Amino acid sequence: MRCACRSPSCWLAPAPTVSCMAFEHPLAYMIGMEGLALLRAFGGEHDAAFVETRLEEIGRLLTDPSMREAGVSVDALETVTGYRAWSTTYDDPDNAAFGLEQPAVRRIIDAFDTWTVLDAACGTGRHTEYLAAAGHEVIGVDSSPEMLERARARVPTATFRLGNLDDLPIANGSVDGVVCALALTHLPEPGRAISEFARVLRPGGQLVISDIHHEMVLRGSVPPVIVDGRRGRVTNHRHHACDYLRPALAHGLRLRGCEEPRLPTPHGAAQPAGTCGPWLTWPWSLAAMIPEATAAANSEVPAIMVWHFEKPHT
Repeated sequence: MRCACRSPSCWLAPAPTVSCMAFEHPLAYMIGMEGLALLRAFGGEHDAAFVETRLEEIGRLLTDPSMREAGVSVDALETVTGYRAWSTTYDDPDNAAFGLEQPAVRRIIDAFDTWTVLDAACGTGRHTEYLAAAGHEVIGVDSSPEMLERARARVPTATFRLGNLDDLPIANGSVDGVVCALALTHLPEPGRAISEFARVLRPGGQLVISDIHHEMVLRGSVPPVIVDGRRGRVTNHRHHACDYLRPALAHGLRLRGCEEPRLPTPHGAAQPAGTCGPWLTWPWSLAAMIPEATAAANSEVPAIMVWHFEKPHT
């Protein structure tokens, strides 16, 4: 089985729980954010004083002895393993993605007729609950037994099935709507899942996809988990607009809309220099060590992508 990192030299035994290993160093993250800020200054968004401050800050970071041995190895986890650990805290209020994603998704599904709706990768039933309360018949599918257990307790009126996005346990043309939230980023490419969404939709059906924006994946916005005492993050991939649009159009879906909710500013509270915080708080505590650079690097950057497609009547 090929590792999710796609390195030609990285191969794994069958049925792994770990995709590959990453090396996370606080300096790598902070210098990277400083670099993004400097690129924006190079493009004319900031003045010479800002550039000088960034260069001085980089110098201080590079000469800080507390940073020298701060790097750690982190397992890149496949979704079933990662979500087994994450299921207990997934719905915590500090999951900032929900506040950005939910309003855009709900504006679309609020216009649905009373339908049969598939919540694909339903997780703990966040959208299932909202859809059921609106009167829809909801089928939730997820690959994580632990997430499904929580979803069943949360929405006892819905139907839940264990299954994968690339092979949905749903009959052809049997649902009027599909919602897939914050899940396709875990797939190396989303085309197979989108073909499955098109397959199960009836003509006239609506598809709503939300996902973590590739800009946020680049910035390390991948929640940490501890599995068997080891650091880990669920594997995320950077998907661009064409990665969603190309397979959707190829399978006959019509684009109805696209939104990119943006990060609020400022991003995080300042933290004293030299205080990386525990690994479980990375990258947010690292961003807080360089608040000016972080604010500049993240200004007006989209955090979420929300797609709305329709399956036309033939």
